[in-house]
Amino acid sequence: MRRKFVVVGLFVIGLVWASSWGAAQRGGQQLSEEQKLLQVMHSIHSQTLYGYVEELASDKYWGRLTGTEGYNQSAEWVASYFKKWGVQPAGDNGTYLSAFPNPYTLIFEDCHLTMHIPHKDGTIDKHYIYEEEFIPGSTSDSGEVTAEVIYVGYGISAPELGFDEYAGLDVQGKIVLMEREAPVSPNQDPEVFKKWRAYSFHQYKLKNAAAHGARGMLYNYHITNPNNAFAEGFIYTHIGDAVVKDIFSGTGRKHKDVVAAIRKELKPRSFNTEKVYTIKNTTEHHTDGIGYNLVGKIEGTDPVLKDEIVIVGGHLDHLGRCYEIMPGANDNASAIAVILGMAEALTKSPVKPRRTILFICFGAEEQAVAGSKFYVENPIFPLEKTVCLINMDGVGAGDKLSALAAQNYPDLWEYVKRANDKYIHRIVNTSYFLNNARPRLDAARFMWAGVPSLSFAAYGSRSFYHVTKDNMDIITPEIMEDLAQMLFMAILEMANQDTLDFRSTAK
Repeated sequence: MRRKFVVVGLFVIGLVWASSWGAAQRGGQQLSEEQKLLQVMHSIHSQTLYGYVEELASDKYWGRLTGTEGYNQSAEWVASYFKKWGVQPAGDNGTYLSAFPNPYTLIFEDCHLTMHIPHKDGTIDKHYIYEEEFIPGSTSDSGEVTAEVIYVGYGISAPELGFDEYAGLDVQGKIVLMEREAPVSPNQDPEVFKKWRAYSFHQYKLKNAAAHGARGMLYNYHITNPNNAFAEGFIYTHIGDAVVKDIFSGTGRKHKDVVAAIRKELKPRSFNTEKVYTIKNTTEHHTDGIGYNLVGKIEGTDPVLKDEIVIVGGHLDHLGRCYEIMPGANDNASAIAVILGMAEALTKSPVKPRRTILFICFGAEEQAVAGSKFYVENPIFPLEKTVCLINMDGVGAGDKLSALAAQNYPDLWEYVKRANDKYIHRIVNTSYFLNNARPRLDAARFMWAGVPSLSFAAYGSRSFYHVTKDNMDIITPEIMEDLAQMLFMAILEMANQDTLDFRSTAK
């Protein structure tokens, strides 16, 4: 009964407020500019944003892998709203789309991982469970390989560092088992890590394995991941703890101890496991794929300041099918929903931005952060005139927010903080971003190019990363509403300042 009383009470309060507001209007009282602005801010509704996520995460777009028709259709859907609201196209030839080369691979259902266990009467086959224990490599060639598994640590050959995990091994025609990243952390000693950075990329690891003659790879990175190289005839899959445990079983070694020794001593611990596996993947590689960034703008009203650009961005793409559809509700349909909510509000705002606001829905973030790389190398507006990037990635699951690089750019962060403190009152955790590891989000590309950037994410509730469970079940629409309203107010304020210079105050 108490809950019912609260709901009814709020409803009555709402009616009283609405009646008072209506009476004020009928009585000739005019709303102030701030009141009108708050009306627009509150027009950004969680229910509407939830609907945008639901649309983008639906099966009709097939997981939005950049290069596929599903991705292109999702871009057209977003562009239809930009056009409806009067957001101007800023892409190629008067369109909203900016094209760039983007090879991609399709993954089909006939994919398997099997361990062959010796038995007196032959072998016993152990078939692993899709997604729970393995996920096909999203850039694997199509085919099948059966071979012994060779453990090669991080898969690195770095003679200048005195470190070669393939030394003394014959991996010709074999399957290699490999760790992700590098044996040193970018957070421990950045200068030391820089020497290892090139070896931490997925693409390097796969190409190095293929160059040593390996036919397949088991990658100890239990996610769907199209951010890798393609090598003809090379078959690989992603695995988790269950498979690693089986491979190490009976070898006299514990996986965690071997990894710890490599990291501590920076010496290879590669060995023949004597375990035989079969990897089978059914795929289709497209070398001539084309990706798109989706770009729209609200042109500034000031004849001088309109040449300065505030970018609001987030990636539209996700992982496609591997081989089931990866919905990508939180990653990153949620950010596109927030962009749409802000775009509509900004077009309806009684306060018009003096600077130009550019919306970029990046493609191929999941494929080596290629869309933002293309933009930075081929900017539509000069980077030196780009005031900042407000980036969002995974903003739909949680009750708290994080602002990556807020401590790098305190003056930029102050605008967001002020809007949150005055209107929203969400917990927002700020951090410093070294940005010296491999790029894992679009903001990293812009920061390397000297553009001040904040990147927002949500946390505090159940979420899933790069698997089929990143679906509507985990979405908390209220956090998207609060972020959209917060950024709407913050961006309008900064877009109307006489001067802005976040570069000179960067830390």
